[in-house]
Amino acid sequence: MLSPGLHHITAFSGDIRRTHDFYTRVLGLRLVKRTVNFDDPTSWHLYFGDETGSPGTVLTFFASEGEAQGVPGVGEAVTVSFAIPLHSALFWTERMADEGVSFALDQSGGGTVIVLHDPDGIGLELVEERTGGATAPHTSADIPTEWAIRGLSGTTLLVDDLDATARVLTDVFGWRETGRAELPGYMRRRYAMPGNKVPGARIELLKGEDLTPGTPGAGSIHHVAFRTTDDVAQAELVAALIKLGIETTPQLDRTYFRSVYFREPSGVLFEIATDGPGFSVDEPVETLGDDLKLPAQLEPRRQEIISALLGM
Repeated sequence: MLSPGLHHITAFSGDIRRTHDFYTRVLGLRLVKRTVNFDDPTSWHLYFGDETGSPGTVLTFFASEGEAQGVPGVGEAVTVSFAIPLHSALFWTERMADEGVSFALDQSGGGTVIVLHDPDGIGLELVEERTGGATAPHTSADIPTEWAIRGLSGTTLLVDDLDATARVLTDVFGWRETGRAELPGYMRRRYAMPGNKVPGARIELLKGEDLTPGTPGAGSIHHVAFRTTDDVAQAELVAALIKLGIETTPQLDRTYFRSVYFREPSGVLFEIATDGPGFSVDEPVETLGDDLKLPAQLEPRRQEIISALLGM
C-alpha cells in the first residue's frame, strides 16, 4: 500500500480574521478556499496553501466565534511543519522579528528549524529542506519566490502506542522509520516516505510519560490527512486498514477531494483524501478564495448560513 505524503492538516481557530492575517500576510500562504464545515455549516472552513492549493501544501481551519481554547495531549497532532528553501532561515527569522512573533532557532538535528506558535498557540516549524518542483509557492511583495514556503514538511503526533501507530504508517501507507531517540520524558520515532519527493512526507511520533488525552478547541489540531491518487487507491488503503482491524467511515464527498476517516490506535484522527478534483472545481484558479463556496446540498441555505457565519 502507498500514500506518498500528507494531503492537508486541519486545525481549530478561535478568531478567523486573526488566523487569516497570520497565515496569508505573515507566512505568505494563499487563501485557496472560503467555505464552511460541511458537517457544521454554522462555522467557517478556510483552506490555506500554495498558489493552487496543491495536495501537500494545505493547512485548513474550522472556526466558530468564541471557540474555547484547546489543550494538547495524547491522541492529537501537536505540530505543523512547513518546508522552506535551504538558506532561507535568515529571511524568516528577520521577518518573525519584524512582525513581533516569538521564535527559537533549533539546529540540534543537523538541519535548521525555526520554532514558533500561531496566534492560537498551535506549534509551528519552518524547516529548511531540499524540495522539488511539485508545488507553486504563493508570493507577495514582502515574500519573494526564492524564500516562500514550499508546502507542508510534516507533523508531530503525541501517541501512547508507538508500535501500533507505526504499523499504520509502515504497513498501510508504506512509510519507513528514519530514526529514533530517547529524550527527557519522551521516546521519539521519525518516519518518512522513501524518496521524500513530495511535500508533507515526514511524521514524528512522541510518547511521553503520564500524558493525558487532548481537549479539542482553538489552537488544537483536528485531523491529519494523507494523500491518495484516486478512489481505487483509496479503497486499497481502506482494505489494508481493515486487515489491521481498523474501521473507517464510508467515503465522503468533500467537493475538492473524497475522504474516508479513521482513528489510528493512539486515537489521532486520520483522513485519506484523493488528490482530485482540486480547488478549481468550483472557481477559477485566478480567484480562488475570493467568494464563499458551498456544496450543492447546502446552496439552498446560503442566506441562512451567511447570517449564522456573520452572527446576524
